Amino acid sequence: MRTIVLLTISNIFMTFAWYGHLKYRSETLWKVVIASWSIAFFEYCFQVPANRIGSYQFSTAQLKTIQEVITLGVFAVFSVFYLKEQLRWNYFAGFGCIVLAVFFLFHKW
Repeated sequence: MRTIVLLTISNIFMTFAWYGHLKYRSETLWKVVIASWSIAFFEYCFQVPANRIGSYQFSTAQLKTIQEVITLGVFAVFSVFYLKEQLRWNYFAGFGCIVLAVFFLFHKW
């Protein structure tokens, strides 16, 4: 559970680092790069411990899959509430494919 919480916090920071500047297109590129890298530092402060802690319980492929599912969820919320974009049916179809990936990676064969 700690791994999932840390990965979620990490993804919130990374989503803002990667996409938050899109609301400020009039700012110069060098300013948004510095701002993004500053935010990304905090992402790493959560991502590295999450992967270290999670590696005792999950395989690397499982950790990456967990991270991708969290990323998609965080990004969906971010794009709707921060960037004011709509979610479309194909986003949900893509999310369904990732859910299938989770099934295949976590199922005991």
